[in-house]
Amino acid sequence: MDDRRDFLRKAMMASAAMAATPLLVAANTGNKADGFVRANKTSLAKRTLKNWVWINPDPKKTASEMEATYSSYVKAGITGVFFEQDSEKHFRAAKKQGLETHRWMWTMNRGEKELLAAHPDWYAVSRSGKSCSTEPPYVDYYRWLCPSKQTTLAYLKKQVTDILALDYVDGIHLDYVRYCDVILPVNLWSHYHLDQTKELPDYDFCYCDHCKEGFNKWAGEQLQDIEFPEASLSWRQFRYNQINHIVNQLADIAHQVNKKITAAVFPTPEVARRNVRQDWTNWNIDGVCPMIYHGFYKENTRWIGDAVAEGIHFLHGKMPLYAGLYLPDFKSSGDLKDGIRYALQNGAGGVSFFGNVKDGDLACLQEIAKQFQEG
Repeated sequence: MDDRRDFLRKAMMASAAMAATPLLVAANTGNKADGFVRANKTSLAKRTLKNWVWINPDPKKTASEMEATYSSYVKAGITGVFFEQDSEKHFRAAKKQGLETHRWMWTMNRGEKELLAAHPDWYAVSRSGKSCSTEPPYVDYYRWLCPSKQTTLAYLKKQVTDILALDYVDGIHLDYVRYCDVILPVNLWSHYHLDQTKELPDYDFCYCDHCKEGFNKWAGEQLQDIEFPEASLSWRQFRYNQINHIVNQLADIAHQVNKKITAAVFPTPEVARRNVRQDWTNWNIDGVCPMIYHGFYKENTRWIGDAVAEGIHFLHGKMPLYAGLYLPDFKSSGDLKDGIRYALQNGAGGVSFFGNVKDGDLACLQEIAKQFQEG
């Protein structure tokens, strides 16, 4: 799992090239953006912020190093950590400082060698007939399970049950809880030599026999009779429903043991549905962390506020939204402060950092969060 975000590393290189052209960060003084009502200052002052970091725990860290790291998080206003790997010593060290400890789990993208060898039939099939078990799209670690199969659900339920049985784990954080990217963020098109202004068969999933039969039964029509399945709203809704079912089943497991469940999701409801068939506003979970990685979409920092506003609008208060910020996309501490400010102004319940979190990043969070809490 060390190459978890190859796409991110590629995007970092692309973002560095973009940085040669300054982007204007507009002051956000209005009450609406594209019809989405923004949070007002009064609600911000009353809001209890929760902030997070996504990290892979370093097994070489000493007890004193862990204490220094996690205490610095708390001082800056971080309230919880999403750990990609299981590390009891890291979880307990973080808990000792008062942080929530959530295990970050790959969900639909599962490339374990044992699983691939034993159950190649569990994997998703593209519109062009290629299975992720043998011909993964984009990169080798993209091995997507078919969400329609009961075997997939049973496997994931066991994973979540086992993780949440650990007393030092406060919750589960789902990632890759979607289909493969039928459309990549625009900043990655050139790297993969693709023009994705239309949906390409190799990246459109899942068209296995099980999915086709399930759709035929659900919709009362044959998928093979639909001339342009990529444009079929019914076929798209069927696929939303498959992921929704899995997430809500996993949420039931977490809630039965009084633990939290959250998820990393695509930046807005519209982008999520269009790019990866992800319908996260209909999940019964305790919070979402939209990955509002503005550089990936060739947007400026102000777009973070627009993305948050859209998510808050469609959630209707169902759960808190924590804006996921990709630290390499910010050009300066002032730029990062603007990103945090835009997120909070537009209703985010906090932010979550992804990247190499430095003292300066924590200082930016501490300063902006304090300003909002003081009203």
